[in-house]
Amino acid sequence: MLNIIRQSENLPAPTFVWLGEQEYTAFLEKMQLHSQQLMQGQKHEVVYFCEHQPVFTTGKRGINNSKVELGAPLIHTERGGETTFHGTGQLMMYPLIQLKRYGLSVRSYVHLLEQSCLDLLQTHQIHAARDCGLPGVWLNQEKIAALGIRINQGFTSHGMALNVHTDLTWFDKINPCGTSRKTTTMQKQGLKAFDLTEIAQQWFHIFNVLLTAQMKKNKSVHQV
Repeated sequence: MLNIIRQSENLPAPTFVWLGEQEYTAFLEKMQLHSQQLMQGQKHEVVYFCEHQPVFTTGKRGINNSKVELGAPLIHTERGGETTFHGTGQLMMYPLIQLKRYGLSVRSYVHLLEQSCLDLLQTHQIHAARDCGLPGVWLNQEKIAALGIRINQGFTSHGMALNVHTDLTWFDKINPCGTSRKTTTMQKQGLKAFDLTEIAQQWFHIFNVLLTAQMKKNKSVHQV
């Protein structure tokens, strides 16, 4: 096991990839293929960023919490969580990494994802927080970032959705993630510039810093 850990430490850091606007099912196939190849040692870790054409997705339990006719496709996925919306103005973050490389449990990985988003928002003077017992990132009882992940043999897929300047009327068609709460955006919180590529690069940098710190912590534990 120690040899595996040392080998994984020598692998390249996750790569940043910006994909622009993506049709969801086409991206889902791309992510699944990369995840399989990563598990087989044929690909390196990556963090995909994109925005999607309007789509509703639901998790592996297949819970459809729509209230009215959706007006966009509803896709069933293998991630956790209930029905949510993805669309233009929403920044998607999809890390494909191996948890063991960083000494992360599923719970600590979720915490790290949320922390990366909290730190990102802080750089834009948006003071969000966790809400005990509820995944994602919240601001005054309103969700600004949703989280839905899949862990397969210790490898991650799916990820987080951050509302930058999303049209929130789409969320009126569903009970977002089963919480009955409202959603908000960075724009509503005062953000003036909407360059998703730049925000994605900022988010990736913060996420990578947290991962690197976690790897160093994990390495020191195994050296004791």
